[in-house]
Amino acid sequence: MTDSKIPQSFLDYLATQPEKTQAALRQLRDCILKAAPDSTEMFNYNIPAFALVEGGKREQQIMIAGYKKHVGLYPHPTTMEKFDTELSAYKRGKGSVQFPLDKPLPKDLIVGMIKYRKELLRK
Repeated sequence: MTDSKIPQSFLDYLATQPEKTQAALRQLRDCILKAAPDSTEMFNYNIPAFALVEGGKREQQIMIAGYKKHVGLYPHPTTMEKFDTELSAYKRGKGSVQFPLDKPLPKDLIVGMIKYRKELLRK
């Protein structure tokens, strides 16, 4: 990917995704903004990121990404550990979870995860 094709905003990124993925990404973004309305939108690893604290470094951000069959949420390993039981039905990595596009997003769970991570960063 050349620099000219690297998205510079959430809407730019959204435009690169299939329609079904776009809808799920919008919902994910809405969940993040509901839980952390004062977050700052940015990009890391060429995907949308949301700094939960002012000037947030990568470990202080929540990232999202779109794929053909799922959307990814990257909340941080400590958040994944805290919500391990609730996330057991989903494919997970150390600091990420995949939500399949053919199932509704667990919005309340996502909002809870974001609020939890934000609270941890305040301590």
